Amino acid sequence: MKLLFLTSRFPFPLEKGDKLRAYYLIKALSKHFDIYLFTINETEVSKEAIDKLLPYCKAIEIGIVNKTASILSIAKNVFNKNIPFQVSYFYSNRVLKLLKDFNEKHEPESIFCHLIRMSEYAKQLNIERSVLDYMDTFSKGMERRADKSNIIMRIPIKIEQARLKRYEESIFDKFRHKIIISKQDRDWIPHSKNKTIEIVANGVDTEYYQASESSKKYDLLFVGNMSYPPNILAVHYAARKIMPIFKAAGKSTNLLIAGASPTAETMSLATNNIHISGWVDDIRTVFNESKIMIAPMLISIGLQNKILQGMAMGIPCVVSSFANNALGATPELEVLIADTPQQYYSQIERLLNDASLRLRITESARKFVIKNFNWDDNTDKIYRMILS
Repeated sequence: MKLLFLTSRFPFPLEKGDKLRAYYLIKALSKHFDIYLFTINETEVSKEAIDKLLPYCKAIEIGIVNKTASILSIAKNVFNKNIPFQVSYFYSNRVLKLLKDFNEKHEPESIFCHLIRMSEYAKQLNIERSVLDYMDTFSKGMERRADKSNIIMRIPIKIEQARLKRYEESIFDKFRHKIIISKQDRDWIPHSKNKTIEIVANGVDTEYYQASESSKKYDLLFVGNMSYPPNILAVHYAARKIMPIFKAAGKSTNLLIAGASPTAETMSLATNNIHISGWVDDIRTVFNESKIMIAPMLISIGLQNKILQGMAMGIPCVVSSFANNALGATPELEVLIADTPQQYYSQIERLLNDASLRLRITESARKFVIKNFNWDDNTDKIYRMILS
């Protein structure tokens, strides 16, 4: 069966969570379907990136949406309360025509719409076998961002939050099947039938993410796309709230912040004990070089891939309750939980000073990931949906 896969960013390189999910879903679904990938991107895509997807796709079409056109699209819909700004941002009549031509040429029998950003395109194709991947509940993420933002940013964020909430509800009935990344995100979708949304978690390539012997250069590690606001908030919290406690206690504990596109404000956090690497070609390197991973997420939605990777890599993780709500790991067995700076300090000190605790946590965590986060097992649910 031919499956049209729509996504709002070319799914490589894997520096963002949505791109990672799209890439591995395509890879797994290609075992069951002929994949026809239609993707939007803000810039030209390199041949090297395209080559990473070609083994899994029968055809690939890329619609370029530049920032000027995207801003004009937002302006066009600024008074339309039913269309979120981010949906407008990715929408283009020129790209729609390109998609319709692609659809007419290949005649797919089913469609997978990755993120609500692409649903304005998907619903115009009238393909009956349809799946919408909400992935996360974006309206909840905006609600939490508003609570943490200054008064100037709070107003536009709250406007977008209200628009997203209306849209997440209205788009529900345009697709035969719906999936989402976690139970908590499913329960946040503002629709009376949200319990019918199938939970399809991310997976981890546990053969790729395995620990190897390496000297430990860093005590603490934070990994994530550093242009993503929740990650920015988390590392500033770590640098300004958690790390000073170690300094006050006379400890030389250090922290590595690794991830693409750190902002100038994030770069300013660098000190003798706080290191900022930027993009890392092989993220396994920094996992192997670090003793403990922290995820002090304050406005987390969805499932944090970096935590899954860290658990698979055999590095003990100290995470916030927000982050673990989606993960569902057992506290004190597979992860340690902290929600205040002092709690992070205490949990980190426990791990640094107790080798048996580190071993117990890391062994249990890897077993937990292997059991619950397998891409093939999770995408089998999508396969059955499309055939039904």
